[in-house]
Amino acid sequence: MSSHVINADAAHGHDHGHEEHHDSGQMTVFGFWLYLMTDCILFASIFAAYAVLSGNFAGGPSGHDIFELPYVLAETALLLFSSITFGFAMLQMYKGNKNGVLAWLAVTFLLGLGFIVMEVNEFHLLISEGFGPQRSGFLSGFFALVGTHGLHVTGGLIWMAVMMYQIQKKGITGSAKTRMGCLSLFWHFLDVVWICVFTVVYLLGVL
Repeated sequence: MSSHVINADAAHGHDHGHEEHHDSGQMTVFGFWLYLMTDCILFASIFAAYAVLSGNFAGGPSGHDIFELPYVLAETALLLFSSITFGFAMLQMYKGNKNGVLAWLAVTFLLGLGFIVMEVNEFHLLISEGFGPQRSGFLSGFFALVGTHGLHVTGGLIWMAVMMYQIQKKGITGSAKTRMGCLSLFWHFLDVVWICVFTVVYLLGVL
């Protein structure tokens, strides 16, 4: 009789702990949504500043003079494909396939790193030609907007590397699933922001 009571209490305690973890995970995701909303405000503010400054060339180059659309299209393709590969990593996580998650995260990381390398190279070439952020209002807005997005992608890559280390060491735990879900939201958010950057800055800039 007493053993049944003890087992029942143990089972109840296990269920209670599981519910607490589930609630904690939900609160974490909710909190991360709030963070993304603040990030939306940040990018909206920088987009607004760019819209004001985009016509102030101060005798310097315009977007039509310095933007190489095929190069930026290659950058865009890397980031968009990285979003797809991250989706594959999430699918493997739901299947409980640790090696599959790590493999797809590694591919995503390399694609994101390629994007950052191309962006840094673009900045280096512009600055070496005398077209740095101090040259005109247009270039100040350009470097601020594109650079802020690049810093976010870099932060996402660091987060991704940490996730790969944790999953490699501890496996696909409940906390790892929550963190992966938040990272997925962040990474897809950066894709959406980049599409806006590509359209507003680069595509309209070369017209």
